[in-house]
Amino acid sequence: MAVWAIGDIQGCYGSLRALLEKIHFDPEKDKLWIAGDLVNRGEGSLETLEYLYSIKENVEIVLGNHDITLIAAYYGIKKSNPTIAPILESPEAKKLIDWLRGQKFLHVDYELGYCMAHAGISPEFDLGMAMMYAKNVEEKLASEHAAVWLEQMFEQGERRFNRDASLIDIDRYIVSSFTRMRFCYGDHRLDFDQKGPPTDAVREKGLKPWFECNDRKDIHLRIIFGHWSTLGLYEDDHVLSLDTGCLWGGKLTAARIDCDEVEIVSIDCSKKEESEVEEDTSPTILQI
Repeated sequence: MAVWAIGDIQGCYGSLRALLEKIHFDPEKDKLWIAGDLVNRGEGSLETLEYLYSIKENVEIVLGNHDITLIAAYYGIKKSNPTIAPILESPEAKKLIDWLRGQKFLHVDYELGYCMAHAGISPEFDLGMAMMYAKNVEEKLASEHAAVWLEQMFEQGERRFNRDASLIDIDRYIVSSFTRMRFCYGDHRLDFDQKGPPTDAVREKGLKPWFECNDRKDIHLRIIFGHWSTLGLYEDDHVLSLDTGCLWGGKLTAARIDCDEVEIVSIDCSKKEESEVEEDTSPTILQI
């Protein structure tokens, strides 16, 4: 059995299948970890969901901001677009959306020594806190009141964790940190505006990648994340970043994580899978 982690797919179904063929993925015995953003922008979002659903017993998925936006569009909270419309119009829409609503914000595997969240884990959280808060929002997204709760997630929230905030503000922070985080300030405030790489110019503004923040709580497991195509493939002793910009004509990357040495395999992505989609630019906490 092999365990492979894959970065943001964003509906690039052809590239996903090509990568799985290259790593000789066998859904009967191998495992996939998907680091979120399964859908949107790429032309094969429906096919991506249908395929992953078909092998769901062998897949671990964490939700990304695009996946949350898809669920919100299903409930009429957000606008549809040409790449997610086929999902919403599919006769299997309810089944696929209900399956997505049951996915995680954080996946933990002590045996392998890894955990996974789409954007990472807030520097304010140790592993126990991260697991507790992730479970809290997972239960709400999977509940019968998901639409009411989710609509409240698309309002401006706090950028630093505050135990004394309202429960809904705490939930907003949790969802945002797991799905949108890239940079933080020295006091652990998160910045959701800067989307580029961690250049010297960005650092001069007092910003660091979240995983370099001073006094970040120790997670004790290596964190796999995506979400940051301008960072690209990055690994150190603490993190492994796998969003290599497939949607933008870059690569789709898989990392084998059940070996002593991580094995990295990538494929070049086709420009044909890019889609010019008019974005909803309303000021929401889950806007990418």
